[in-house]
Amino acid sequence: MASASLSTRASFKCGPKAFRNSHLDGYLKSVVSFPVPQASDSLYSPIRVVNRAYGSNLIVTASKSTGLNTALSSTNGSLKVPERVTVLVIGGGGREHALCYALERSPSCDAVFCAPGNSGIAQSGDATCIPDLDITSSEAVISFCRNWGVGLVVVGPEAPLVAGLANDLVKAGIPTFGPSSEAAALEGSKDFMKKLCDKYNIPTAKYQTFTNPGDAKQYVKDQGAPIVVKADGLAAGKGVVVAMTLDEAFEAIDSMLVEGSFGSAGSRVIIEEFLEGEEASFFALVDGETALPLESAQDHKRVGDGDVGPNTGGMGAYSPAPIVTEELKKNVMESIILPTVKGMAAEGCKFVGVLYAGLMIEKKSGLPKLIEYNVRFGDPECQVLMMRLESDLAQVLLAACRGELGKVSLTWSAELATVVVMASEGYPGAYKDGTVIKNLDEAEQVSPAVKIFHAGTAFDTDGNFVAAGGRVLGVTAKGKDIEEARAKAYDALDVVDWPEGFYRHDIGWRALKHRHMFAH
Repeated sequence: MASASLSTRASFKCGPKAFRNSHLDGYLKSVVSFPVPQASDSLYSPIRVVNRAYGSNLIVTASKSTGLNTALSSTNGSLKVPERVTVLVIGGGGREHALCYALERSPSCDAVFCAPGNSGIAQSGDATCIPDLDITSSEAVISFCRNWGVGLVVVGPEAPLVAGLANDLVKAGIPTFGPSSEAAALEGSKDFMKKLCDKYNIPTAKYQTFTNPGDAKQYVKDQGAPIVVKADGLAAGKGVVVAMTLDEAFEAIDSMLVEGSFGSAGSRVIIEEFLEGEEASFFALVDGETALPLESAQDHKRVGDGDVGPNTGGMGAYSPAPIVTEELKKNVMESIILPTVKGMAAEGCKFVGVLYAGLMIEKKSGLPKLIEYNVRFGDPECQVLMMRLESDLAQVLLAACRGELGKVSLTWSAELATVVVMASEGYPGAYKDGTVIKNLDEAEQVSPAVKIFHAGTAFDTDGNFVAAGGRVLGVTAKGKDIEEARAKAYDALDVVDWPEGFYRHDIGWRALKHRHMFAH
């Protein structure tokens, strides 16, 4: 792609080539040969997931047809039949489990595959997992899609997007929800995102970018603490240091630029002003030109109760977030989301996928500023959003792929949803894999409003669930208000038998505080 020159305050290339692997050429020879669907199967695929798959032993049965037949008979056949589609979800964490769960409930979705998935996703019946499919090989993914008549690929994690998986799938004619590698630079390079904000007047924290540690430290001295130090590239959620003192900032700079603790991701750093206020997550589906806001959510980054301890990938979330009022939502769309969508299109790299804006609602002004962009659903925010979504997700995402979001409206449950993350003891530091987790089925049976999403689970030789990661489970529940949703989630947590796991006991405290203030 030709580079685009930014004439105002910055100059950068749209999606630097450093983020793009060379088309991920290595084809996975061990992927089994799946039977190719017949041409007549393209609209009404016979595949329907009912239980689970281990390795390549897929368990499938007849497609959903009862609801469709009923709808047709009730309208004398005049109902416009939605396109039937088989979906492949790329990824294997809690976010991907939530996407599989919502897609499996979509009336137009014939089958859901998840690669690689995990044992919990497979056991739940929400998708057929394909652990042998090499998602780093575009050729392997394309071959699987063609063999199984996949009509939509949903890419969950950021790494395959930055590496260019969506580019190759779209080039092969496979509808793919997720941005190109060029557009994924919004997350892949914080410097790229900041320069876009500069040119298109998107409100964000004041910053400077550095590759020289001496220059970076001098800037920190000039600005003072607290101050924020960020690795430019992808650092698995660990590349941000909120330095409360100059020494902490200097240590972070040395770690990234001198010691190379984040490899190439930390070879350039962004030094950013510290913003005081309340954080919120804002999501919008984008089709290249149109943006459709989703419901709001708010997560809890710190590991400990009372928002203490180190940052994590997220220890819990709830939706909707009271801080995101309709007035604020309008402000975010007009000042942040839409200028980003238009700016990316103007720079020659249209964004198709979900824009996840990490916002700070400034204490002094009450106005939103953009902290960072992610180019995929948040985790664990995705879990609460998918619990509340009532629309046919498969059709919504297909509309985004086709540039037709202007025709779409979303339906949401009026109930509130909350998720509490269970993590391995020691997370976000060192933790032990393989500890046994029991009573998950019993925990889900506490209430019909409870759903457990698996982020990092596997089976041991005795068939027990065991932990296989830092964040392991997302115990999620809906309720008429925050109190009821929290009560159901924590009742389910009480049933889970996992001595080596832990969780926060105060998820949703901001929503509770807001509710009590409003009540009085």
